[in-house]
Amino acid sequence: MRETSFGRIPHFRYVVAALLLLATMINYADRLMLSVVSVNVRAEFGMSEQDYGHVISLFMLAYAIMYAGSGPICDRLGTRKGFAVFIALWSLAAVGHATAFGKWSLAGWRFLLGLGEPGNWPAAAKAVAEWFPVEQRALGIGLFNAGSSLGSALAPPVVAFLTIHYGWRSAFVAVGALGFLWLVAWLWLYQPPHLSRFITEREWNFLKGKVRPPEEAAPVNMPAGEWLRVLRMKECYALIAARFFTDPVMYFTIFWLPEYLRKERGFDLAMVGKYAWVPFIFGDIGYIFGGWVSGYLIRRGVPWIKARTTVLILGASMMPVAILAPRVPEAWMAIAATCVAMLGHALWISNLLTLPTDMFPATRVGTASGLSGMGGALGGMLANMGTGYVVASYGYTPIFLVAGLMHPLALGIVGALLLRHWWRR
Repeated sequence: MRETSFGRIPHFRYVVAALLLLATMINYADRLMLSVVSVNVRAEFGMSEQDYGHVISLFMLAYAIMYAGSGPICDRLGTRKGFAVFIALWSLAAVGHATAFGKWSLAGWRFLLGLGEPGNWPAAAKAVAEWFPVEQRALGIGLFNAGSSLGSALAPPVVAFLTIHYGWRSAFVAVGALGFLWLVAWLWLYQPPHLSRFITEREWNFLKGKVRPPEEAAPVNMPAGEWLRVLRMKECYALIAARFFTDPVMYFTIFWLPEYLRKERGFDLAMVGKYAWVPFIFGDIGYIFGGWVSGYLIRRGVPWIKARTTVLILGASMMPVAILAPRVPEAWMAIAATCVAMLGHALWISNLLTLPTDMFPATRVGTASGLSGMGGALGGMLANMGTGYVVASYGYTPIFLVAGLMHPLALGIVGALLLRHWWRR
């Protein structure tokens, strides 16, 4: 019996979720570090705000390119190997930032980071589909996505401390090295349920028939052009559109909030380290709560599509609060408005990212997740290209205005293209 064998771990799927959370936390800490020390780096390299925007845009370009490719790669290699390849690549790139000596060398390492980091999402979505039944799947997605806010919350104080005491390059080495430590743990612990040496008999009996079957968890040889067939599906291009409009809001918070606090609210680096993490805690709450709520509704008999849609509407309705951030007189009020927006975005994304696991077979979950993420990355790239110019010319007010309106717009698009169709089934 599995549960009486040495080394079996009860509820091992939550260990898997913890691994995914840690990977996502490292992923976001790696990408956020540059924004925390951007003023220092720009001063050392003689970079303007528009130069900084160009560097971010190159990261987003690579991110968009590889987001489209990371899903098929994960489907071909399988979850375990696919995740290992991507975290090794982005951790190498993170450490490499410490060797940058100017704008273009920095941009080169950011580009490589952008090639590695997208694989986190299709690989994690596949892992959730392999380990979590449908009524717990949004919770699993929410748990690992909480890592994005945890990483974003921890990065400002940790990076600020390391920079103040040891220089900004030390922060990239220290956080990048965490990715290689995680890689060792992943290769030791992760297999799909039917191959896992840690799952108990009780959990295996619970999961059988509720998660993707073993043949769908195996690496697959996708037919040529299969990603194009997935791309043409209404479910896929509706999700691409939704993420194209809404992912840039998160990227703005990650890449520009520390800059905004330092330039417009008079914060120094120590104050950024002290306060810039707060909105991301609300993101953590939203990721977990959003996943739990839709799962609760499903357990109460609500069809999964209606449960997911309910939380999407709730999240989108909170986003216009972001418009107030640059208009309020005190810095704490601006941070509070950002907290509400982060909570709304997390409710939204915890269920939006679950939809590919609901709508596509496991052999195509990675491809569909990757293509939808490509849409978000393209939106983020275009938004960041424009943000530097808009901020330099008009300030932050237009940026916060657009950020507050994107989720309601995306809700209308995805509702018209996708949700209404699935509600009728």
